[in-house]
Amino acid sequence: MKIITTADGSSSIYVKNLDEHYHSIHGAIQESKHIFIKSGLFSENLRQLDDISILEIGFGTGLNALLTYFSSIEMQKHVHYSAIEPHPLDNKYLQLLNYGNTVLYPQANEIFSLIHAAAWEKQVKISENFSLCKYKISALDIEFPQNFFNLVYFDAFSPASQPELWTDTLFEKIYNSMKINGVFVTYSAKGSVKRVLQQVGFCIEKLPGPAKKREILRGIKKFGIVSLV
Repeated sequence: MKIITTADGSSSIYVKNLDEHYHSIHGAIQESKHIFIKSGLFSENLRQLDDISILEIGFGTGLNALLTYFSSIEMQKHVHYSAIEPHPLDNKYLQLLNYGNTVLYPQANEIFSLIHAAAWEKQVKISENFSLCKYKISALDIEFPQNFFNLVYFDAFSPASQPELWTDTLFEKIYNSMKINGVFVTYSAKGSVKRVLQQVGFCIEKLPGPAKKREILRGIKKFGIVSLV
């Protein structure tokens, strides 16, 4: 793994054996804000909620969780954040990431440290507004509660690198874990991803992407429990 600096000055990590970056080389922070905060957390469907339950597939560097923490304060909402990450980053890489200095929020370094120091498999209260539970397990192996999450950040590595995560099997599990009118957002706008999300029941819309990316996908759950079996 190699630490890189993206176009907006924020860090990311390059994984050589997968030829993948954890975030866009055109700006890690601006990508996360555009896809997961603006198109997800700030979406119309969630605006009236005081309490929001979020599921993230691909916790990675913790950048999405960090930005969500500060956004929850801005929105005056309580966030219950569940994150799936079977391969947590070693602390030596986390210490080289510069998000605490580049997200431009007070106490960002402290909150970033608290997020990563939080125990796994246990709900940890980071603040009055934000609780976090991290799971060191594959999304394929965990059982999600049904009708529970308001918002899903799907931030796994690309379909080319992790095809097993971009399937109807996992998307059906995620769909059933969400509440009616729940929001699903991902950076991938591939036609195959769009079709499988529609197949499991999501109402899909393409949205403008962040810098150098034409489109992203957002899905809305309109109906109840589904089964493709």
